[in-house]
Amino acid sequence: MTTLLIFLLFTGTVGFVTWRATRKDDHDSATGYFLAGRSLTWIVVAGSLLLTNLSTEQLVGLNGGGYSNGMQVMAWEVWSSIAIVLMALVFLPRYLRGGVRTVSEFLANRFSRGVGTLVSIMLLLSLLTNLLPFVIYSGGLFMRDVFEVERLFGGNENAALVVTIIALGIAGSIYAIFGGLKAVAVSDTLNGIGLLIGGLLVPILGLQLLGERLGGGGGIMAGFRYLTENKPEMLNPVAMDEKANIPFSTLFTGMLLITTYYWCTNQAIVQRTFGSRSLAEGQKGVLFAALMKLLGPFYLVLPGIIAWHLFSGNLENGDLAYGALVLEVFQSPLMLGFFAAVIFGAILSSFNSGLNSATTLFSVDIYKNLINRDASEERMVKVGKIFGICVAIGAIAVAPLISKASGGLFDLMKNLAMLYNIPLLALVLLAIFSKRTPAFAVYVGVIVGIVFYTWFGFFQQVPDTGLRKFFGYELNWLHIGAINFALIMVIMLTIRYIRPRPEPYEQSHTGDVDITPWKWAKPCGIGVLVLIAAMYLLMSRFG
Repeated sequence: MTTLLIFLLFTGTVGFVTWRATRKDDHDSATGYFLAGRSLTWIVVAGSLLLTNLSTEQLVGLNGGGYSNGMQVMAWEVWSSIAIVLMALVFLPRYLRGGVRTVSEFLANRFSRGVGTLVSIMLLLSLLTNLLPFVIYSGGLFMRDVFEVERLFGGNENAALVVTIIALGIAGSIYAIFGGLKAVAVSDTLNGIGLLIGGLLVPILGLQLLGERLGGGGGIMAGFRYLTENKPEMLNPVAMDEKANIPFSTLFTGMLLITTYYWCTNQAIVQRTFGSRSLAEGQKGVLFAALMKLLGPFYLVLPGIIAWHLFSGNLENGDLAYGALVLEVFQSPLMLGFFAAVIFGAILSSFNSGLNSATTLFSVDIYKNLINRDASEERMVKVGKIFGICVAIGAIAVAPLISKASGGLFDLMKNLAMLYNIPLLALVLLAIFSKRTPAFAVYVGVIVGIVFYTWFGFFQQVPDTGLRKFFGYELNWLHIGAINFALIMVIMLTIRYIRPRPEPYEQSHTGDVDITPWKWAKPCGIGVLVLIAAMYLLMSRFG
């Protein structure tokens, strides 16, 4: 009961503060509702970026990967910082210069309205199949176990999971649909403070518990020493075996591409930066997020490794590792209730961010452009809210089906993402760097890319591995994604040279945002890259 009361108190406080901060905001205009009136400061941009990204699909999925595969899975976090630096220095200036509200609007301006519509549909499908169901499924899994919801259903875990998923979906919908981007961003920042405290406590208390149980009772340092002396190769992020979960070679192929898509062209993420007060504020927030991502391995992978040692590798599923460790280290109902509340906030953050992006995509790119070109901004917001409710219902319906899929949660999510991500990334890069590629090339490239990965990514899987059959060779699925990217680019550039756009495209500055860059952006970006290299160099010595 104490755990539940603390949970409700913290959650209620965040909700009240968010309401107070946004109750007088403009929720009727498209810019006010979808982009927070372009008023976000760097700290809110950074907090919202990190919390949108960090949710239970990360906490549960990545720690499950750490439990099963060790520190090599930290690439999902650390390699993301490279992509975030690219966002700050390459992508964000172009987005803000055009004053766009969606990635598809940026592409519509560059290529054609038809391309914008196509990309909107692809982004919506990605949100519905890849992001939203995974967020509330993993969240439901965690919250069910923490509050032992199955007791209310006579021990029926499946029924308890479904009810928890429905409750999370409804709660997330309230923030996103009725509060707009500003409410999402403010609640993200508040929950981020709690998650930073709680998230960092899990590995610290986990090391202490490991030291007490297996390390001779010496506390945190004894726990860390135990990790370095017992199967230390689990701490090594460099896997040279091509059959490993994330071979080192994939960091320079599919890993770099999929993280660049996520942080530079994924509407659910980049929409936070579109609401920046200025380019300088946006760059500060984005680069701060890049720096904070370097802490990811400590609270997103290390707990899974600690759990492997504590439970002797005997858990039924690696995705259960994080919840099991949390229950072990937070024996106090007060601490458990607080941590459950901030995890709840992280779940809502990712879910409501995805919903807010879906409503933006539909209202701006589909409803306004295809259905009702004379729609007022108030009408666009209203239609967006209705569409958001439909998307939420769809995500809630799909989420329970994930439990029937084989393999780790995080790997399944990223494999599904690759289907859409690679073609979309190729389009955005061409839009930025090629001024004469025609819209026709986009349609051909997207069709080829989706067909290619559907066949080689899903129908050529080697059972119980991350490998795919590719003309007699067995390659990691991340390499397959990189081959797909190269194929798409070759096709689109070939068409560009055979049938180029008559006049080169020149992007105009709309004047919606001050695009004066932050003077320290490039030095900070270089500093982040140096830190990444140092982390891999130092940690590769383990084992």
